[in-house]
Amino acid sequence: MPKYWMITNRDTSATNIGTGRVDQLSYYTANSGAIDQLASWTRCTEKQFRTALAAQTDAFPLISDNDHVRQKHVTLFVHGYNNDWKDAARRYRQITDDLYAGAGGLGLCVLFTWPSNGQTAHYLADRDDARASGPALSRVFNLLYDQALLMQQKAADGTGLCKAKVSVIAHSMGNWVLQNALQYTWERYNKPLLVSLINQCLMVAADVDNDLFAGGETVGAGSSEGMANLCYRITALYTGKDSVLGMSAGLKHFGKRRLGRSGLDRESQEPDNVWDFDCSALFKPDEKEIHSAYFWTPKIQRVMTAVLQGYDRDIVTAGP
Repeated sequence: MPKYWMITNRDTSATNIGTGRVDQLSYYTANSGAIDQLASWTRCTEKQFRTALAAQTDAFPLISDNDHVRQKHVTLFVHGYNNDWKDAARRYRQITDDLYAGAGGLGLCVLFTWPSNGQTAHYLADRDDARASGPALSRVFNLLYDQALLMQQKAADGTGLCKAKVSVIAHSMGNWVLQNALQYTWERYNKPLLVSLINQCLMVAADVDNDLFAGGETVGAGSSEGMANLCYRITALYTGKDSVLGMSAGLKHFGKRRLGRSGLDRESQEPDNVWDFDCSALFKPDEKEIHSAYFWTPKIQRVMTAVLQGYDRDIVTAGP
């Protein structure tokens, strides 16, 4: 069965995945090899991808409700800005190999790569692409939502059991893609709330406004409603040491802080299922690449794992 999974709304050819945005989604799987080389991937149809993914999750062990932290995950990883598809694939492989692979791993992870241009100077262009990629990612969530409803019905009538949780890891500007995608899904499928689609949503160094959830738990027309209502729990990892997000605050907004740099706005009323965690003390003292170092810092990897497994906030903050 495949170990690596990729969905993209980038333009593609037989030899490369580019930086242009297209309307249709492309699907790929890989078992091994240099996954930053397209030759290592096998392109497939949406139906083939869904069938293979369903078969893989069906092979997961059935875990009792009393031991839910051991239940496997299907996680969607959405990368940040300044990443071409090869950068995204390398980061994705590291996350998969460190957190998901093997019998003791979290399950399987799927890369969603959107057309970030891979150049720091293209920050504003990337932001436009991130917003415009929301509908494409929403189609992925719509498929997961349909599957969740199907499995819920099968569990209710005794014909099947759900063996996997759906979770999301979004990095940097990937959280802006995620915000827009979940709003589309919320408006189209799930308003008012019918089912919690995403069990754990992990926002890493999020390049979004830190008052994103200021609307609290009200149902109206807020831009973050999709996230707050479609996710069982949302965890924002942040640090004031992140100079990349310091630049973002100056480029993007008129004075509003970045969630991934300052944490949640303490003057707003976030929904009860949203919280943040300051990772500043967990990085190496001499770490140079704070914006991405969450993914290779062992102490933060353990925090991520505990969050995704669904441990209570007090357990997560207590540390290993």
